[in-house]
Amino acid sequence: MTGEGVEGRVAAGVDEPDRDIDPEDDSGAVIAAVGRQVRLWRESAGLRAGELGAAIGYGENQVYKVEAGKRIPKPEFLEKADEVLGAGGKLAAMKKDVSEARYPKKVRDLAKLEAGAVEIGAYDNHNMNGLLQTEEYARALYEMRRPSFAPEQVERYVAARMARQEIFERQPLTMLTFVQEEVTIRRPLGGRAVARRQLERVLEAGRLRNVEIQVMPTACEDHAGMGGQLQLLKFEDGTAVGHWEGQLYSRLISDPKEIRIVELRYGILRAQALTPRESLAFIEKVLGET
Repeated sequence: MTGEGVEGRVAAGVDEPDRDIDPEDDSGAVIAAVGRQVRLWRESAGLRAGELGAAIGYGENQVYKVEAGKRIPKPEFLEKADEVLGAGGKLAAMKKDVSEARYPKKVRDLAKLEAGAVEIGAYDNHNMNGLLQTEEYARALYEMRRPSFAPEQVERYVAARMARQEIFERQPLTMLTFVQEEVTIRRPLGGRAVARRQLERVLEAGRLRNVEIQVMPTACEDHAGMGGQLQLLKFEDGTAVGHWEGQLYSRLISDPKEIRIVELRYGILRAQALTPRESLAFIEKVLGET
């Protein structure tokens, strides 16, 4: 991403809440195209939707939804359909495109930014940062959303969140720093067992040499993060992007003046929070009490 500049990374506008397939999301065109191909190959083979579904282990309604571009096919769907319909690998070859389109556009955009960052800093005040979440914890978060998400939406968001965590295995290593509000450590979202495994995951991540996790004590009388959660991504070419997520939309910040404000606030937050060593000891203590 070197040399692209901030303007090349930040798309204009606001990302609205995602549905199963967002008609304004460019992934919809990909899924629709794949669906048309499945239908054409099925009709060419002289099979009804129910017959194809029975042959590959899916219901007739699921096949119709995939063909109509309303349902994202899983890789095994395309593999089995390719074999049954004699597509010679043409349907199976679409797995990569579908895999990328499975995730909501705003998540894909954020994941691309994270993949190009050499340093990421984040402050979270309601729940654990997405890069630190276990699959169980992430699923619990999405299942408690109001209004409720459909099961397919929950699985789509969870899969997207887990995919972003590939950044921990990236080479060269990305420097990751997190400031977590004390309540995010103590709140047992998903229940006690889920909370325990989540704390264990945070401790595991906090011991990595490229990760620093700090806890912001609730008793802190001076707090630079009262404006809400934030994320700051820095790139090899010296540019930076801020990311802010609210109740109904998210925003990417690229204006240099606003970036300086984000950097200032995050720097002060880190200074006000417990040190990384103190924070891990604090999390271990809470884990022992959970």
